[in-house]
Amino acid sequence: MAAGENTVNSMKSIPDLAPLEAVLFDVDGTLCDSDPLHYQVYREMLPQIGFNNGVPIDEEFFIKNFAGKHNPDIAVILYPDDIPRGLKFMEDKEERFRSLASENLPPINGLHKLTKWIEDRGLKRAAVTNAPKPNAELMISKLGLKDFFDVVILGSDCERAKPYPDPYLKALEVLNVSKDHTFICEDSKSGIKAGVAAGMPVVGLTTRNPESVLIEANPTLLVKDYEDPKLWEALEELDKRRGSETSA
Repeated sequence: MAAGENTVNSMKSIPDLAPLEAVLFDVDGTLCDSDPLHYQVYREMLPQIGFNNGVPIDEEFFIKNFAGKHNPDIAVILYPDDIPRGLKFMEDKEERFRSLASENLPPINGLHKLTKWIEDRGLKRAAVTNAPKPNAELMISKLGLKDFFDVVILGSDCERAKPYPDPYLKALEVLNVSKDHTFICEDSKSGIKAGVAAGMPVVGLTTRNPESVLIEANPTLLVKDYEDPKLWEALEELDKRRGSETSA
């Protein structure tokens, strides 16, 4: 199988994007391995409000109902008849998350190898996230990427958050780049659906979410992390095509 052909759906492969203009990243679970912290906080706090009859949620429930979702949508799940109360719970939950994340927030394996590759080629880049602004700022800063991103797009700044395409479409507009020369890195089903709906190839990371779940959202490529040979085969092929187009 040639590089770039190891794709899941029929959308453009990564090498087909040459010349590449931009790379867009989700934050939680895509830049850093933050899902275990979110999961830990939910397991601590949900029993305190009697959710699930006081029984801590399991990881399957977390992945299906919470991972990658926008907080207002989670608030509806927790308090369908009292949304303000649900939103207040989510504020408290995020405060607890930030407390844990400030102490320990490991980057996804190979992240800085990929960011260097992007910088070396002068590509535009954006962080596109459903996370609250304080969370996004903390994670990006802790990872040393404050000066890396040209812009940070929040789901709350858009009419609709992920899984709708609005945040990714806004990123294209702000960066002034084409969807035909941009790819996305995502780790959740919700995020992959948003990227695919925006018309771009999505590299799905199987960091925490099972491959069987992510594949339902039609990513172009599934990788374990940013060291995965499948990713670098595709990027090397992309470079080759860029070189041949430049010489032509």
